[in-house]
Order: sequence, then C-alpha cells, then structure tokens
Amino acid sequence: MDYFNYHRRPTIDVHIGNITMGGNYPVIVQTMTNTNTLDTEGSVAQCERIIAAGADLIRLTTQGVREADNLRNIHQQLREKGYTTPLSADIHFNPRAAHVAATVAEKVRINPGNFVDKQKTFAVVEYTDEEYREELEKIRSKVVPFLQICKEHGTAVRIGVNHGSLSDRIMTRFGDTPEGMVESCMEYLRIAMDEGFTDIVISMKASNTLLMTKAVRLLVDTMDKEDIHFPLHLGVTEAGDGEDGRMKSAVGIGALLSDGLGDTVRVSLSEDPEAEVPVARKIVDYVMKRKGHEPINGTLYPGFSAFSTDKRETHAVRNIGGGFVPVVISDRSATTDMSIHPHFIPDFIYVGNKVPGDFPKGMKSIVDFVNWEDKIDNFPMFTTENISDIKDCRAAVKFLQLSYPQLTDEVLFLLKNTEKVVVVLKTDHVNGVGEQRAFFHKLLNEHCDVPVILQRGYSEDLAEDIQVKAGVDFGTLLLDGFGNGIMITNVGRIDIAALDSYAFGILQAARVRTSKTEFISCPSCGRTLFDLRTTVAMVKKHFSHLKHLKIGVMGCIVNGPGEMADADYGYVGAEHGKISLYKKKELVEKNIPQEEAVEHLIQLIKDNGDWIEPGEN
Repeated sequence: MDYFNYHRRPTIDVHIGNITMGGNYPVIVQTMTNTNTLDTEGSVAQCERIIAAGADLIRLTTQGVREADNLRNIHQQLREKGYTTPLSADIHFNPRAAHVAATVAEKVRINPGNFVDKQKTFAVVEYTDEEYREELEKIRSKVVPFLQICKEHGTAVRIGVNHGSLSDRIMTRFGDTPEGMVESCMEYLRIAMDEGFTDIVISMKASNTLLMTKAVRLLVDTMDKEDIHFPLHLGVTEAGDGEDGRMKSAVGIGALLSDGLGDTVRVSLSEDPEAEVPVARKIVDYVMKRKGHEPINGTLYPGFSAFSTDKRETHAVRNIGGGFVPVVISDRSATTDMSIHPHFIPDFIYVGNKVPGDFPKGMKSIVDFVNWEDKIDNFPMFTTENISDIKDCRAAVKFLQLSYPQLTDEVLFLLKNTEKVVVVLKTDHVNGVGEQRAFFHKLLNEHCDVPVILQRGYSEDLAEDIQVKAGVDFGTLLLDGFGNGIMITNVGRIDIAALDSYAFGILQAARVRTSKTEFISCPSCGRTLFDLRTTVAMVKKHFSHLKHLKIGVMGCIVNGPGEMADADYGYVGAEHGKISLYKKKELVEKNIPQEEAVEHLIQLIKDNGDWIEPGEN
C-alpha cells in the first residue's frame, strides 16, 4: 500500500446481480431498509425511495424463514416495476433463513459471530486445541451446505464481522481485539476457499473508528499473506445520527478509502435509510477526486505500523503536544464574528493580521507575526517569509505555518534547534491527506518531535459537506496517530461557532479528545423494537450533559450487548415495548416498560456514581 499516493487496492471481481464489485469498478453505495420484511408493500415502497436516493444495492433484514420467503415477493414486485437494483439478505442466528434467502437475493450477509456460534453471553470458556478444532468442524458442517446453495443460484456472500457480536469462543481465545475480528472472518473465509467459492465480500465493522480501521488493515494484510484478495465493505456501525453520525462515518470510512481500501460503503445513521445514501456518496466522491493526482514523493518511516494505536511522540509547547489532548484553533481571520459556542470553546483563535477590539475576554489569540504584540495570551504566526525572526522571538508559543514542500533541510534544522515552536501544517494538494502524511513521516525519519497542528481549507456553504470532507481529511491523520490539534479554515456560509463544534466532533470521532456525551446508536432496521429516531432524541435530551460517558441506544440484541462493551451504559430493545439496561457488558435490568426506562437508566447511573446534575459540569 502506498500511504502517500492514492491507488485503489486490486481485488477479484464479485458479481452481485447486475453489478460488479471490486477494485476495477466504482465504489458501490448501499443502505438497509428499516421496514418489517413481512410487510411487502411497505418494504417495496421504501426500496423505491432508496433507489431514488441513489443506492446501488439494498439490504433487508431476514430474521427467520418467513422473512426470507417474503423477500421473494419484495424482489418480484421490484422487478415487475422495472427496478434492477440487487437485494441483499441480512442473516443473524439462523442458517435455515440463509438457505432460503440464498435462493432469492443476489447476496446474503452472514455474521460469523452468530451464524453457528451461540448467542453472546460473555461467558469465558477455555478450549483445548482439540475442542477448538471440533468447534471449527461444527462451523464447517453448517457453512458448506449454505455455500453450495449460493453456488447453485449464483448468489454472492458477505462475511460480515461485527465487533459487537464476536462469539464467546473468539473472545475467549483472542479477546476484544482487531486480531479477534480478523480470525473470526478468516475461519469462514478459509472454508469458502476450500470449497472453491469466491463470490465473497468482507466487512469488519465497529463503532470505534480506531478499532475498525486497524481491523480492516490487519485483515487485508492477513489476506495478502494467504494470496486472497476479496472486495471490502466499509462502515462504522452504530455511528449515531445528525452531525455526529456523519463525522464519525467520514472519519472511519474516509481513512480506509484514503488507503485505497473499500469497494462498497454503507453509512449507518439512526435516521431513515434514504438519508444515508447521499452522505455515503459524498464520502466516496470526495476521496475519488484524488485519482491520478500529481505524485507525492514521501519516505515511509520504518517504525510506522498501520495496525498500531500508538501516537507520534512530541515534546510539549505549553498545552500543545506531549501528553496533552489535541487542541482546536478557530480560524477567524476572514470574519468579524467573534461569537463563541457555549459548549465548544476553542483553545486558540487565529485572527489574521490584527486582534479585533471585541475579541472575547479570556481567550488566547494568534496573530500574524508582522503585527504581533508581546501580550499575555497573544501568540505570533510565522511563515517561511519571516522564519528568520522566529529564533529571537520571546513568545511562549511560536506558530509556524508550513506545507510539505517547504520542509527543507534548513527548516528541519530550525525546528530541531528552536524552542517553543508549533507547526501549523497546511496543504493545497488534491491528495492533502497523502501530502500531510509525507510531512509526518519525514519528521519521524529525521527524529524531529515538534508538535504539529493540522490545517485544511474549504469553501463550503452546507454543513454536511464540511462535516464529511473535514472528517475524511483530519480523521485519517488522527487515526494514524498524527496531529496535536486541528484548524478548520472555511470560506463559505457556515457559522464560525458551528465550525468549532465540528472540530471538537472530529476529534471525538477519531477517539483523541472527548468533549460531549458519545451516543452509540444503531441504524434502524427491520429488527428494531422501538421507534429509533424518537428514542435516540429522547435519550439525548436526558443525558447529553454527561460528557464523560458513552451511552448506547440499540434497537435489538444482535449487536447491542456487544457494543455495550465500548459504552458505559446501554439502552437495548428486549421485546416490543420493553427495554433492557446494561452497565458495560452486564445486563442490569431486563424487560422494563419503555415509558419507565429513562428513569431507570438515570437511577442506574446515579447508583454507580456517574450522574451529574445538569448545569454542574
């Protein structure tokens, strides 16, 4: 893989109905219905809306044989209406349903965590090597007949691993790790290879963007070593809704697309499925603009690992770098608006050539060096044009704006031998991610530990556009372990305080700084046991002030309890009108009437000492 220059990963071709998926074809955008699959009319109508939104493939949940059977009616009605969009059946816990679905749908998704293994109980059971082999043979005995049906009907298969539903068997041996996710996939993949079945697409999903990206990269490395090259389905599961869901998806999916990985994409929002499609399309289209770009000459640092969660080590300059969380610099150089978001207060404000008279009290300003005055909480911004003055400047923090082509041997020498310097790394390259990566690898190769702020410039008028683009650009670098802060520059009609909130949101999506309650909420589907959008809004209303917590809102048990391992508390659909509450992996209360569930969750949080009254934090 070339970390600096964009290329699609080569794969085999996989045929799914009238589309072909793989590295030689455009990235496919898909989504999933949230209707009851037994509701033929409702499912067909929603599929029509999804197709109108631009989806290339549609997935429907098939909990049992009845749903799989009715998929035939949905499929037939869509074809009679002239639609050719392939359908995919989503299977959990039920191989019999998979057998039926494989005779109808163009593609069937199975989950290695629950296709044969029992429902997750978080039990720790030690297996001898012989017992483990026996479990693998049991899996083979169930998977092979399914693959034979798929062969007979020309049906493709997605091996879809979810971090939230790894089997107890995998968890016992490999733990809650990317390695466990990869092995869960490879067990099934090796069976398929033995059977000569190659119409396979693979996904490795998690709500944790860092874990998800590392797992996908590790899987690709593992497949390469075994000389197998299947297409990849990308998605951040339980991403949430609104701006958070969009930025979290852009961070995780965008980082992998930036590597050239990924052949189909689904953005999992707790919204109507039609809303997912344009967001996914924007992420894909934005990254695809890098095709055929001017080459970037970079040298990979030998100690860098795409599978590591380590961050680049830097020295600290005041509160930047070292062990400090990444900072947010608000670029107000092109606006007179000095308003501050009450919940997302930037660490510094860059004002350009002059500090305005109405500059907010108590805030730290950054001003161009030519007009800088040595005052408390006022810091200079240097460029290569006045870099010769930086060494003698007495400021507590000296910002230096650079791009990768400007990182000469002379500039490197200065960075290594001048105190209190923080680089603001800009780029205008169409593959800015690759160019900024090259900058960091050059610093690593030269053993230069200067702190670096990531800066990107945009011209956007729509909030969603900058959420997606900035999520892709900043998120990729942050997940690499690079960047001690971010600075979003935008020339367009987006409120400056909103831009600040997006900066904090991107840092949180990349798992490097928490500034608000994180809600891990699933996308609605036919298994959901309550109105997801209304429920998520209600939970947010009562718990958004708990910025130190992660709260899961899950429509059913398929991924719910598993993702509770990453959340502090969980609100999970148990049956219609009933909710179960979790503290991490532990089921605390079961089958609570939904109208009482919020009060019970508040009490649970209080009982564990994690509650803060609104207004106190």
